[in-house]
Amino acid sequence: MGFLTGKTAIITGGGRATLSDGSCGSIGYGIATAYAKEGANLTLTGRNVKKLEDAKEELERLYGIKVLAVQADVSAGADNKAVVEQVIKQTVEEFGRIDVLINNAQASASGVSIADHTTEQFDLAIYSGLYAAYYYMQACYPYLAEAKGSVINFASGAGLFGHYGQCSYAAAKEGIRGLTRVAATEWGKDGINVNVVCPLAWTVQLENFEKAYPDAFKANVKMPPAGHYGDVEKEIGRVCVQLASPDFKFMSGETITLEGGMGLRP
Repeated sequence: MGFLTGKTAIITGGGRATLSDGSCGSIGYGIATAYAKEGANLTLTGRNVKKLEDAKEELERLYGIKVLAVQADVSAGADNKAVVEQVIKQTVEEFGRIDVLINNAQASASGVSIADHTTEQFDLAIYSGLYAAYYYMQACYPYLAEAKGSVINFASGAGLFGHYGQCSYAAAKEGIRGLTRVAATEWGKDGINVNVVCPLAWTVQLENFEKAYPDAFKANVKMPPAGHYGDVEKEIGRVCVQLASPDFKFMSGETITLEGGMGLRP
């Protein structure tokens, strides 16, 4: 156990997903594992109850921490503010505090061009990504200020580099980056650091993307110079642990690319 023992992290999209080869294919679960190994209690949210319950059972059994699994879906037409506030209410009732917020959840219609995109597909990405990050950050703010905590938001190379067929996904992710920079400016006085991670890991979403849109996949997804895709726990989750550590409190408003050499920017 480490410096997060007794602290609480909320991870959206934290259910356990399995790749076709049987390995873990969920960035959220990889992060949850890294946090559990540091002793953090967790609130995991997602749409799929089975994936959340699987995550809860395994994490509690292996690492002796407590996990609150809450079905929550931020989507068009829902009372999203109430949905998120209920997650926060349950978390505070269960654990008494919130130290880290990780906005990882995101759905999108990747592979569909701008010309062919529907409003419903655009809404899917904006609500599940940008609106979700906004509502969770707003609802968690008083607790994060009390704890002098951390926010870690997830964006993507799709937004940084304008990948083909990912207009709504890229728009949501770039919106999240803008929101992050403003929060870093506004919340620095409260001792809250807010950063963005852009990962490249082999996930169920990428596996499904390859099957559904092979041409778009081939155009967008390349093997990194490192020679492998990121490990969801060791190479993505561990960085998220460090971003919530005392050593990184002065880093705020930054975008960190974890893409094995793919995320090169000027």
